[in-house]
Amino acid sequence: MASERSDANVILHIGAGSFHRAHQAWYLHRVNLARQPDEPQWTLSVGNIRADMNPVMDALAAQQGVYTLETVTPQGERAYEQIRSITRVLSWSADLASLIDAGADPACKIIAFTVTEGGYYLDEHDRLDTANPDLAADLNGARTTIYGALAAILDARRTRGGGPVTLQTCDNLRSNGKRFHAGMREFLALRGETALREWFDANTACPDSMVDRITPRPTPDVRERVKAATGVDDACPVMGEAFIQWVIEDHFCAGRPAWERAGAEMVESVMPYEEAKIRILNATHSCIAWAGTLVGLSYIHEGTNDADIRAFAHAYVSEDVIPCLTPSPLDLEKYRDVVLERFSNPYIQDTNQRVAADGFSKIPGFIAPTIAQRIAAGATPAATAVLPALFLRFLQRWNKGVLPYQYQDGVMDGVAVAKLFEAADPLAGFAADKLLWGSLAGGAPLEGALREALARVDAWLSRRGSAA
Repeated sequence: MASERSDANVILHIGAGSFHRAHQAWYLHRVNLARQPDEPQWTLSVGNIRADMNPVMDALAAQQGVYTLETVTPQGERAYEQIRSITRVLSWSADLASLIDAGADPACKIIAFTVTEGGYYLDEHDRLDTANPDLAADLNGARTTIYGALAAILDARRTRGGGPVTLQTCDNLRSNGKRFHAGMREFLALRGETALREWFDANTACPDSMVDRITPRPTPDVRERVKAATGVDDACPVMGEAFIQWVIEDHFCAGRPAWERAGAEMVESVMPYEEAKIRILNATHSCIAWAGTLVGLSYIHEGTNDADIRAFAHAYVSEDVIPCLTPSPLDLEKYRDVVLERFSNPYIQDTNQRVAADGFSKIPGFIAPTIAQRIAAGATPAATAVLPALFLRFLQRWNKGVLPYQYQDGVMDGVAVAKLFEAADPLAGFAADKLLWGSLAGGAPLEGALREALARVDAWLSRRGSAA
């Protein structure tokens, strides 16, 4: 593995999957290309909490951290770029020794992480789900979640005199920096780590961010195209759409790269950008994946170009989201149309399986806030209620074992889902689930909206010959 420059500032990134390599690593690569000789160098060290990506990480290490990014426009124009911002690939071990050493090093100024929404184990009140077995294990000293891993890293940093460090969230959790900060403080309190919590409060910053680039899991044909276009037989390329966006709260305590040189937006508040992205892009993405799966489609672009499914998505944004988010610094109608154009890109080959995952995190994170806001305003969220109704029928097929692929959900309780569909009225139990709906659970406005939406979905499935 290539050695790091001794005078470099280091970013340790935890959760080094395809998205990180197509997004944050790309930004740093571009920043470094624009760096002036008298400016500090920034490099990336990457690693993971779990062993599930070891083959990819081994391939990346063998290539000295260098890999190829393929991007493609909706018109099919492909471009190839070698990304060179990663200078160290950390080997995985159950005790996370490499991560701990890298994060405790004074040269490390930022510890960033991509763990997805479910990886924070937070409810709507930003309280930890201590009943989760992974989190419960970490509260007893394990290192299987971001909290357990960071507790070990920060404790080593504190005892070794590593100094202040910024903890940077890079995923789709709303108010991710603030909510992670709350979760981390609660985690340390529950473990009785008083001294470490005091150090955490005094020596870290946790900025919010909004990230965006569609990045499917690479398939073998990506490697073939890279070799044909560049002559390089890259064992771990990544691909994504040409569109990219990163909005970052400019709140760092130990320095940062000049990300704005690569097009990132450094702002005082991420909120209006993330609300638009989470509600318009992420929720619409899930809608299309669940609906497409129900009528036998495999890819996101197929569902986006299906007139019925596109109508569900368009109505959801137009009738409910835009009224909730107005006024906004963004042109929300234009943003909606750009999102649907991006989703219709046939060259991305983004699968319904990838996007449909983690519904039990996406309902409370992406969809329930719009329903709550519309109900509070005295409106019936008819268009938004279609999305969880689609998910309920999707879950029913999972329970029957007839989904066309394996469904992944980090927080779903499979036994509870099975009991839900054993009940005489599954929708009533679905509407009463506090993990999905929080304070809305069991309320007549929510159940009524879901019941009407489910009738619409069932009628649509019947017309399409795909009844549950």
